This record gives sequence, C-alpha cells and structure tokens, in this order.
Amino acid sequence: MTPTLVRQHVAHADPAPRVDLSARARDWSEIQERMLVPLYEAVYDRLDVGPGSRLLDLRCGAGLALLLAAARGASVTGVDSAFPERLALARARLLPDRPPGAARARTAPRLLDEPPAEPAGGKPYTLVTVFDPGDGDGLGELLAAALPLAARGAAVVLAGWGPPERCATSAVLRTAAGLADPLPGARGWRPAHRDDLEEVAARAGLRPDGSGRVACPFGYADLDSAVRGLLSTGLFDAAITATDARQVDKELTEALHPHRRPDGTVWMPNVFRYLVARVP
Repeated sequence: MTPTLVRQHVAHADPAPRVDLSARARDWSEIQERMLVPLYEAVYDRLDVGPGSRLLDLRCGAGLALLLAAARGASVTGVDSAFPERLALARARLLPDRPPGAARARTAPRLLDEPPAEPAGGKPYTLVTVFDPGDGDGLGELLAAALPLAARGAAVVLAGWGPPERCATSAVLRTAAGLADPLPGARGWRPAHRDDLEEVAARAGLRPDGSGRVACPFGYADLDSAVRGLLSTGLFDAAITATDARQVDKELTEALHPHRRPDGTVWMPNVFRYLVARVP
C-alpha cells in the first residue's frame, strides 16, 4: 500500500531497524491491510473479477486482496519478495492445512516469492495488480518479468496515494520523512504527483485505459492501534534507524492526536488512486 523506506544507515545507527518483522507483519494483516479493502473492491467491481478471472498480484503482502478475489471465484497467484513475513501469513490465509488425503482444488492459490516461470494452469493471466508499488524500486523489473505471462489486452492495475490535500494521513507520514532526514539518501513516502502511475505504465509499455479514485479512510480503535498499524507499513523504518523506536513512537503519537475523536478512536479520511492499463 505504501512506500517502504530504503534502509541506509548513518555511522551511529544499528545495522538494521530495531523491529520485530514478524510482529510487524501481523500488525499489517490484523490492523492496516483492511484499510485498502474499498480500493480492492472498487477495482474488482470495475473489471468484473469473478469466475474465469486469472489474477496475478505483484507485491501481494499478507494476501487480503487475493482472498477477496478468490471469494469472487477468481484463480489467484500472489508474489512478494519484499516482505517474506507477510507472504507467510498469506500462505496461512489462502493455503490452510488440509486433512490427509483431501484433494486440492484445481484453482488452488499460488503464493510465490518471485514471478512464476509460467502462468497458473498454463493459461495467461487476465489481470495483473500492483496495489503496493512501494517507492518504485524494482517495479520495472517486476513488471517486465510478469507481463509476458499476461494475455494480450489483459488489465494491469497500478495504485497509489491520491492528492495529498485529500489524504489526512499525509501530514502524519511527513513525520517519517522529517525524522529520517539525517539519513543520507533515504527514500520513502512523498506526496503523490498527478502522473506517477501513468509514468510507470508508460515505462512498462502499457496502454492506459482509465483511472479512478477511491475513499480509503484509516480508522483505528485507539492510538496504540494507529501507531502499530502505521509502523507496520515500513514507512518509519528509516526514521527508527536514524533516531530510535521510542522517539519515533513519541513523534508519531503526537502527530496522530489531531485525528483522535472524543471516544478515543483515530480517523483519517484518505483518497487512493488507481490506473487501469492494458497489455498491448
């Protein structure tokens, strides 16, 4: 969903962010991932995803988007090399243990750490999605490996943040950029530019075929859940490396206070944008 800051380090920093990656993955799957359900559903509705759809989800994370597509009858394949802990949770979600001797469905989901050598069942994919483009690092190579597996005219969906003035979370994410500022070369969240998705599609040789915007409010039961959810995105990893986890928690909690409601919940309205492009 969100860009992941590249982990580059100053001399005084530890060799890696001081985080429990398994716990972060659980926070992502239990708290943060569901915030993008409106985006997933809007894309699937627009493209009539259902029986007969063959979906390849690049950077699939913990697999919620795949689960929703599979519930519509689609055959799904998920790929994620950036977050192996999330991919493990996706496998648990979509490939539960079966009793001995139980038959697997012909359209059993596939969860992989790199694009497959051939499409599931030998039939080209009809839909490729990138709901989490990250900071763009490696996305061109990922699309180059995946697009030969897609049918001619197949839809490719790219998604990202909408205009910053429509995203309340933008102000909170600037905290991450400010804290990571002493870290030379660190990259991460930045305000979305109008043609970001179109530029990615053009570099991949895709033909734009429409776009849309979807309201994806971030709602949390309390401040602790909000902090854990936002930290699970990876956007604050460089800030943790540049400072420390307690400082980041403090700054993030303060940034969230304006979005806290009288009942203690945290609510931030956001808009996400998606682009539909076609394989020539």
